[in-house]
Parts: sequence; structure tokens; C-alpha cells
Amino acid sequence: MVANKIWNQHDLLLADLDGVVYEGTVAIKNAVETINSIAQQSIPVGYVTNNSSRKPETIVEQLLGFGLHAKPEDIISSGQTAVELLQTKISIGAKVLVVGGDGLRARVSAGGFEIVASSDEKPEAVIQGFAPDVSWKDLAEAAYSIQNGAIWVATNSDWTLPQEKGLAPGNGTLVGAVHTAVGQLPIVAGKPEPAIFQTALNLFKPESAVFVGDRLDTDILGANRAGIKSALVLTGVSTRKDVLAAKPEERPYYIISNLDELLIGYQEPKQTKRGFSCGKASVELLGDKVLVTDGDPQSIEALRAACNVIWNSGKHIHFLDVQSELYEKKA
Repeated sequence: MVANKIWNQHDLLLADLDGVVYEGTVAIKNAVETINSIAQQSIPVGYVTNNSSRKPETIVEQLLGFGLHAKPEDIISSGQTAVELLQTKISIGAKVLVVGGDGLRARVSAGGFEIVASSDEKPEAVIQGFAPDVSWKDLAEAAYSIQNGAIWVATNSDWTLPQEKGLAPGNGTLVGAVHTAVGQLPIVAGKPEPAIFQTALNLFKPESAVFVGDRLDTDILGANRAGIKSALVLTGVSTRKDVLAAKPEERPYYIISNLDELLIGYQEPKQTKRGFSCGKASVELLGDKVLVTDGDPQSIEALRAACNVIWNSGKHIHFLDVQSELYEKKA
């Protein structure tokens, strides 16, 4: 039986950017070719990103530089959703203190609010997003404003941000600093909250969407909460070990090693007498041991089968002896 391709089961592809399409200024291998192939089949592609520091036009310019065909309206950022949330909390024209980059400022301004930079101007809200040049002074002014009664909305709470050199601190670390000062938590617009996905669904109006992300705790959890089929790609933050140990609410519907696997038949795990098989791989639960009994332990098929074995075992992964080749990086 020929396995169905992921992309032709859905009429909208939604994708994260950092860790899925690019790392910093470098495109991830096969990402551009894959997305262009899907777009050429008249399937719309939207980019759902927690990074609100840049304007959509700036992101599109980068994507065009990689060879991707994108328009500013294809970029669904947490800043856009954060402004939509603000519009339900305060009046148009109200003062908003913005902590973040040009992209977030542009969104707030377009949303009809007056941007201020100081707590002395008594803003009715604080909106906080990531930017590389956010300073202690910015965080302090946000804290002062929140303590004075301003509503606090954060674009996202990502602890890390993938870069060419590795993982860098994300907006969650900056939000955490303000939280420590004010003793309260913000309203979060971005992933894993479902609001940003609803923004995308309202824009494209699909019958069936699939979202591809690289983080279990934001991308996959958020898509699952929003009722969208989720696909984890192993080119960013979350690893093979992470997905084996995934909490029920963070388990992806699809697991792929690279984005180009959207274009080939997706092998679904099938239950066997002692475990699960997937393609040429078989994984069994023998006592407390999770073992690959057939196929390459480091194949994506073995990983999918092993996930189903562990997820259906009724035991926490810490009480199982998992074959190390299932989660170790290839030499």
C-alpha cells in the first residue's frame, strides 16, 4: 500500500520560521525547495512566528532572498495577535508602552494606538516582544507601568531562539525578568496559546490545515490546542529524545526529520503484538526495555514507532530502558 503524502491531505500549510525555514540568516537545508514545491500545487503557505521584532516586509525580503515566494500578508506574527488582544482590552487611541523591535511598533501603530516609551506617560498597556537591543531600561519602564496598573501582553514566552551559533535567550527570558519584578504574569499572544493560530485560520479559512514547527512546548502544543494537525520537524530546538518523552498534550500528529519529508509518503506506525512497526522498522516493549527489533534504530520510522510504543506503554519514560540509538545523534 502506498503511503499518503502529508501535504496533499491538507489545503493549508502553516510553518514556523526559526528552526524550520531558517536559523538566523541561513536557510535550513531543503526547506526552500519543499515550500516552493507545495506552493506550486496551489496550496497556500502561511508563516506563524513568535518573533515579532521585524516588520512583515522585512521577513518577506529575507524569504525572497532565500528563493521563497511570500507576501507580507503571509506572515502571521505574535505581534499581530497581541495587538488584536489589546484591541479587546483598551480603547483605540490609548497609550501603549512598547518593548520590542520595529515590527512590533509598526503593528501597534497600525492597530490605532499611541506608542510611548516611558511609564511617566501613564500607558494603559504594555506590549512586550523580543528584539536584540532590548535593554534594562526598557524592562524597567515596563515593570513600572505594570505596577501602575497597565495591562501586560507578551507576544510570546519562548525561552530560547535558534541562531547560527546555537540557542540564544528568547523573549521568555525577558518576560521572566519583568515577572520577577512585578509578581504577575502577562497575557500571552503567541504559541503555545491558540490565539495566534486562530489569527491564521481567520486569514486563510482552510478546511484542513497542518502546522510544522520545531518546538514541542510552543509549536506542537499550540497547534494541538488550536485543533490543527501538528508536525514536528527535527531541524530546530526539540530533539529525538524530547519527542520520545513528550507529554500527551505536546505529542505531534506527524514526526519528520527534514521538511522535504512533507513531499514523500508518510509511513504511519501500526500496532503489532509487542509494540509498533513503521515502514521497515519495528520497535517492541520487552519488559521495561524499548528495543528496535528490525530496521535502522536511527531512522525516522524507528523513532515514530518507538514514540508510539512509549506513549502507549502506560509508563513514564523515566521508568523505561530505551535503546540509546533511538535518541542519540548520528555519528
